Parts: sequence; C-alpha cells; structure tokens
Amino acid sequence: MIDRQVFMQEMELRKHIREAIKVTQRRRRGRLGEEQRLRKTIRALIMEADPAVATDAVHSNTGINALEDLFKNSNMLTTLRQGYKSLTSKKEQRESYKNHILNAVDSSIEVQDSLFDNSGKELQEAIDIDVGAPEDNPAFIDVEKKETTPEEEVEDFTISGQDKTGRNRAYTDYKDIEKNLITAFDDLDDPSDRQMFKDYLLTNLKLYFERFEEELQADLPPPDIQTPPEAEVAPPPEAAAPPLPPEGAPVGLQERLNLDMDEIVGWLLSNDTKK
Repeated sequence: MIDRQVFMQEMELRKHIREAIKVTQRRRRGRLGEEQRLRKTIRALIMEADPAVATDAVHSNTGINALEDLFKNSNMLTTLRQGYKSLTSKKEQRESYKNHILNAVDSSIEVQDSLFDNSGKELQEAIDIDVGAPEDNPAFIDVEKKETTPEEEVEDFTISGQDKTGRNRAYTDYKDIEKNLITAFDDLDDPSDRQMFKDYLLTNLKLYFERFEEELQADLPPPDIQTPPEAEVAPPPEAAAPPLPPEGAPVGLQERLNLDMDEIVGWLLSNDTKK
C-alpha cells in the first residue's frame, strides 16, 4: 500500500508545478504584448518622418530634389513596400527581392548615364572613324535582330544563387517602376546632379528596405504559444489515478516523482521558460 501522506505530498507538488507553468506562460505572453505595442509606437514615429509624407523641402542640389520628387509623386515606394512585405514565408525571399531591385536600379542608371557620356562633342569624332563591318562593331544597332524574349529578360535580371520567388516578384515590380525612375534621371543634364541622384537613390532604397523589414516584424501576429508535450502534467486524482507500483513494493516520495516529473521540472528550468 502507498503511504497516504506520501501520496498527498505528491499531489500537492503536482498542483504547485501546474501553477508555476501557468505563471510562466502568462509572463511570456505579457512580454510579447509589450513588445508589439512598442513596435507599433516606433513604427508611428518612423512614418511621421517619412519623406513620402513630409512637407516640401528644397535641397541645395537639383539631383536630390528630383529624387525626392520621384519618391513623393510616383508609385515607387508603395510598390516596393507592398512587394517586399508580401514575402513572409522566408527571410531569403525578401533578401532576394531587395538585392534584385537594387541591382536592377544600379544597372538601369548606369546605362542611362552612359548615354549622356557618349553624346555631344564625341559625335563628329565617331563619324570620322573607320568602324569596319557593322557585324564586327559592338556599337552597331541591328534593328533586324531578334527581340529579347520574356524568358531572356528574366534571365538577364537574375542574380545567381538568389531565391527565385523573391526574384520573380522583384522583376514584376521593377517593370512597374522603371519608367518613372528613368524619366526622373533623364531630366538631369548636369553630371553633378546625376551623380547625386545616383548616390542618394541607392542609399535611400537600402534604408527603406530596412524600414520595410521593421514594419513587417511589427505587423506579423505573435507566435502561437503552446505547451510542449513534455510539459503536460498528470490529470487530477478524480480524473485519473496516478500509476501504482507493484503490490508490496516500498515507494518513497522521491522515487515516485522520478517516474514522471523529471521532464516537467527540467522544462521549467530550461532556457525557453526563462526568456
């Protein structure tokens, strides 16, 4: 027979352990709620300082003014924000999206800038040069050349080794914003203005992607906290009686607890419940 006092002590200990688990879970949920409220506050402060909604300001460089006008009066930031924040399955998708957009922006601006560098005073020199056969000159524009297929365009857009889901969304979004970007840049004839536009464009896009990531983390719902299987406690005596040792076998309190309580105590002391 089991000593009644030992049995009652064990039941009392089980009760305290169940209460300890509940307290730990309530504290964790409380910390998550505070973190979400803090994120929303920070997000509100960031949005107040967003150049896309700020009051008009004139800068000392025309290129920066053109860039601010692009951000404020086009769909560029809205498109990039929506595209980036739609990729919630994996961080690799968002990283791929960001890298493809930045690479495409840099490539497009470099191509447009080269058109300014090759115009004007170089025209007469180009006329006097013996260029040889058209097929042998890379500057020859072959209007009869087969047009690039959509598949070839995607391949040229692709960064090797990057997530393809992020690449696909970046490709679609960039086709939507490219025209406004090129138009804004082509309006700048002064080389110093174009250089400032390029430098501030890439820097600001990187900063905006960081902001989009912060917004996304604040918008995501808190994790669904569930008690791990190893933390399940035994039902109360009225629901199911605890297991009994073989008849006649002496069983102490410590021995009975070792049968099924070690995992519960270990879980309570684990790093997961201390966070």
